[in-house]
Amino acid sequence: MPGDGLLVLSAADIDIAANRRATKYSRFEMLGRIAWALARPLFRFSPRPLFAWRALLLRAFGARIGRSVHIYPSVLVPLPWNLRVGDWSSVGDGVLIYDLGEVTIGRNVTISHGAQLCAGTHDHSRRDLPLLKPPIVVSDGVWICANAFVGPGVTIGEGAIVGACAVAVKDVPPWVVVAGNPARPVGPRVLRSPAVPGSEPG
Repeated sequence: MPGDGLLVLSAADIDIAANRRATKYSRFEMLGRIAWALARPLFRFSPRPLFAWRALLLRAFGARIGRSVHIYPSVLVPLPWNLRVGDWSSVGDGVLIYDLGEVTIGRNVTISHGAQLCAGTHDHSRRDLPLLKPPIVVSDGVWICANAFVGPGVTIGEGAIVGACAVAVKDVPPWVVVAGNPARPVGPRVLRSPAVPGSEPG
């Protein structure tokens, strides 16, 4: 409010021209993005079962991809060199990993179809809306459900679940299930031991 030390501006004061003039990426990143754009059809149109091939392509562009990782061909990764994925993790159809900042995905993670991990935003308090690149961390054992959104700078704690269509804009504690917009805890995540054959009640 006026008088609180804040400058009240109109929409005409937002300077998009200054934003476009700003240097957002290094020369290495710009060249890398061009090279990746040329190579990406080899990823996008690869047969669905060729997970090892897609992991190889991502590694060739600087990504760190663990063992037995399943990344599907429709996944979007703008800057592969900012991506880290641990062993036995899966990234499903249509997932957007918007890794302007570093995105770290742990081991045994499932990211379901249509989810978005957005490690890029703008400083809305400045007229020129400078680009910000806060990193995202998805810890071991997490499940990001279908069409969920994980915002810039967010850490999802070990074993947590982000429910379908949830919007996580703050850190999520370990072993908690969150849902809604904004995402809020709805209960703990409890893992049961697999049933031993022959131990079921008769």
